[in-house]
Amino acid sequence: MAPRRRFAGMGQLRSARALLLLPVALIVLITIADVVTPHVVLGPLLVIAPALTASFAGPWTTGGIGALAVAAQAFIGWHLGPQYSQGLLVQVLALTVLSLLIVFYSVVRRWHRRQLAQVRSVAEAAQHALLWPLPSRLGPLQLACLYLSAEEEAEIGGDLYAAARTDSAVRVMIGDVQGKGLPAIGEAALLLGAFREAAHQHAALPQMALALERSVTRYLADFEPADRAGERFVTAVLLEIPDDEPVIQMTSCGHPAPLLLGPDNTVTVPNLHPAPPLGVGITDPDDHTLDVLPFNSGNTLLLYTDGVIEARDRDGVFYPFAERAAQWSDKTPEALLHHIQRDLLAHTRGNLGDDIALIAIRRATAPHPQPPLVEQPRDAEGERMR
Repeated sequence: MAPRRRFAGMGQLRSARALLLLPVALIVLITIADVVTPHVVLGPLLVIAPALTASFAGPWTTGGIGALAVAAQAFIGWHLGPQYSQGLLVQVLALTVLSLLIVFYSVVRRWHRRQLAQVRSVAEAAQHALLWPLPSRLGPLQLACLYLSAEEEAEIGGDLYAAARTDSAVRVMIGDVQGKGLPAIGEAALLLGAFREAAHQHAALPQMALALERSVTRYLADFEPADRAGERFVTAVLLEIPDDEPVIQMTSCGHPAPLLLGPDNTVTVPNLHPAPPLGVGITDPDDHTLDVLPFNSGNTLLLYTDGVIEARDRDGVFYPFAERAAQWSDKTPEALLHHIQRDLLAHTRGNLGDDIALIAIRRATAPHPQPPLVEQPRDAEGERMR
């Protein structure tokens, strides 16, 4: 992040220096035009120069351009002689006052920008603390993740994802908290912490889903407003990918089914048996169905939240997620999400209606099943032969 910010800052500095030529050229042109055409008063237009400078430069640069504009106004009055000197003092004073007001605006603007930069920095730190970046490799799997916020200045929201490595498998969760704002972030943080702990304590996904259900239910009982009881919940998909089997075990809690991309640009939408979302009070693990799907080498599983399939363009047309994703099914997970992000933002023109989270998982190597045990021959007394 630091090199990108440094290069971006250098680019902005060069751009500001180039733009500075515009107000200077404007002052020169207005001065020449006012001197050449004495019957047309163009001096008051000099205030445009500091006003234009304040849009891209700081207070000191804006003040310098304002002083240059005042000097140009004085030069015009001196050059035109006594017939122009009657209103010269008023024009110079008015231009000075306006320039000072523009400099004050520039100071306030810079202060607000610094505050916004601090807020963004805190939001970015909070996002990394809440949503730990997924590693690019877990066991035999390649992973990539993407988070897009619907709010331009926001970094985090109610969409969530996490992954955990067990002894012989990888467990992944993606979810979407109903609602927005701080309550949604609190529920997301709770569910992520509960998943990271439960992933190592429960042997089966239905039992792990029940443990997450209890955690969310306890949280809502303590913090959910009384007038909104029963209205908050979390949709999620829990999955486990064994190292030595070409399958995916999956349990859905009211969440959209993922896409299974084949190496030949095919897309399959698994027929899952979803349980109700987390937070509605399920107490029986049998209510969570365990679906098993084939997952061979070269296949890519694409998990997502509903912000992707609900994204629209100007005409209200939904983003054709499955169709577009199929075009890049042969890409690496990171490249796949890069193409989807660029295509999605182009479809919506950057106006997302909801937060979006995506996870791409690809089995990089074929699983190696354990060789069968071979019974060694024994002699007549039952001893193994050496």
